Amino acid sequence: MTIFIPEDKVLEIKNAADIVEIVSENVLLKKTGKNYVGLCPFHTEKTPSFTVSPQKQIFYCFGCAAGGNIFSFSMKRDGIPFPEAARILAAQYGVHIPAQNMSIGQEQRRSEREDLLVVNRHAMDFFHKKLLDSPSGKRAVSYLEKRGINNETIETFGLGYAPEGWNNIVDLFLRKKISLDVVEKAGLIVKKEKRSNFYDRFRNRIIFPIFNLNNHLIGFGGRVMNDEKPKYLNSPETPIYNKRRSLYGLHLAKQKCRENKTVYIVEGYFDLLTLYQNGIQNSVATLGTSLTPEHVQILRSLIGTDGSVILVFDSDDAGMKAALRSIGIFLNAGIDARIMVLPSGHDPDSYILEFGQESFLDLAKKAQGLMSFLINVSIDKHGLSVEGKIRVLSEVREALVSIDDSVARSLYIKDFSERIGIEETAVLEKVRELSFRSRGSTQRKNFSDNDPVPKHNRAGSAEEDKGNTFHGKWARLEWQVVSMMLQFPPILSEIGNRDILDYFEDNRLKAIGQLLLSQKDRSNINLVDVINLIKDKGQKSIVASMAIVENEWDYDGCLNILARFESIRSKKEKTLINKIKEAEENNDFELLVKLLKKKQKMAVLVEKKKMALLK
Repeated sequence: MTIFIPEDKVLEIKNAADIVEIVSENVLLKKTGKNYVGLCPFHTEKTPSFTVSPQKQIFYCFGCAAGGNIFSFSMKRDGIPFPEAARILAAQYGVHIPAQNMSIGQEQRRSEREDLLVVNRHAMDFFHKKLLDSPSGKRAVSYLEKRGINNETIETFGLGYAPEGWNNIVDLFLRKKISLDVVEKAGLIVKKEKRSNFYDRFRNRIIFPIFNLNNHLIGFGGRVMNDEKPKYLNSPETPIYNKRRSLYGLHLAKQKCRENKTVYIVEGYFDLLTLYQNGIQNSVATLGTSLTPEHVQILRSLIGTDGSVILVFDSDDAGMKAALRSIGIFLNAGIDARIMVLPSGHDPDSYILEFGQESFLDLAKKAQGLMSFLINVSIDKHGLSVEGKIRVLSEVREALVSIDDSVARSLYIKDFSERIGIEETAVLEKVRELSFRSRGSTQRKNFSDNDPVPKHNRAGSAEEDKGNTFHGKWARLEWQVVSMMLQFPPILSEIGNRDILDYFEDNRLKAIGQLLLSQKDRSNINLVDVINLIKDKGQKSIVASMAIVENEWDYDGCLNILARFESIRSKKEKTLINKIKEAEENNDFELLVKLLKKKQKMAVLVEKKKMALLK
């Protein structure tokens, strides 16, 4: 069952919200004429094809065909249903949505995310208070001071302390009469094996609250203050916490990232806190996981195609492995990413505390390109003896395989072969071997000498593009008619009188056209209203694609389109008769049956139109 949001409240949210403001939370937008453009947050692209219309309050991506209004964007961005998107936007813009009478099942589904956010807030308040006000928290405060973290940073990031003991959080939520099952789902407590009771996940640790891009508290990280293992412990994946899309400090860094068009990526919580505290606030930290395409996509949407990412890793084995895993992701996303090499024995935290902000920024200017860094570190490690070159090639070819762009890959192979003095064809052969092993024999048929590594299909784009593509003269004409109906409502009555939609072959376009006709008597219908009336995601995207394209329609121009439509339909009828004759002559009975059915359908439509004229 669907949770009901009153129509007047939906309208109030639409009137209060601004799509440019909402999209700008995730995408760096640039004004181009009446519209804004940026890199799509829903697929990887190098050239901006994501368009936002403030006038029409819609968005559309010409690359992956995602489109819609403020609700569609929120739903697709956060992976949530319409009611939840509406409630989040309502809260953001101060619109009160009254509680509805719902079944227990409906209430549970609707409130799960909100319950988890509330539980996390209670936990954060508890940890923060324990840090500042409890005797046991004094040791944690002393530890933070030794690490150079001041009170302002503690407050800005909401740092806390999880005291020793197995039941502090358990007891907290028992007192608050909040279900421990919900607290477990938030990742704060763990169920004991073969028993029904729970224990705290975080114990005797500094606590780092983790927020998403929209300032929602989604999880926690914890660090011990001694040599115990594990040193770091993060919340598990939950319905609101996805590590592949989460970066520590992103909620505070996003505006500075947009302004500077640069983002620093570090590996640790303290690295991030120290950089932020020392004025380098366009910084984020990974959360105990490798960088993912989703991370890069989020950052790219903030800094734009001409922005830069600087990875601040150590030049040891761990740093090299991190660089190796990141190269393909950044290059395929079309981002200028560089490695900042710190002096031996330093991490970002210790370096900036010892040498200061200015020295750190000077060192950042010398950051190396990802491939250059990888090659240099590998050569330093193995040397350029015969055996050394073999090991260098073995390490670097993994990065070369991960690059999807065949031109970029070829250029890197050429440069690499010259650097270490190995024939380009030999490097190419090694890349080919690894590609076949890692991607399987099913893709070998896509391999050629000119394109040594098979290209990946852009995730999700094929199906989405297919859904909004209309091939052939007739399909494109149907699309044009519906676009005309959408952008020039005065023509709706004429289209209804001529029964134009009865001759449509594309069911999606026909359904949209019928919806528009049903609204022809409303004087105040607009694009956003139409999108809200459509339930099908594919149809929403089609409408957005039509609406985002500016066309200057007038009545005479519309009539010309309709005349062309009827003329082509008449020619199609004649062509059909000729095909029927040809099928009869060739004794192709299967084709003949299909064509006769089509002719019968056309005859019914013609008869229907005649009857309408006689009334």
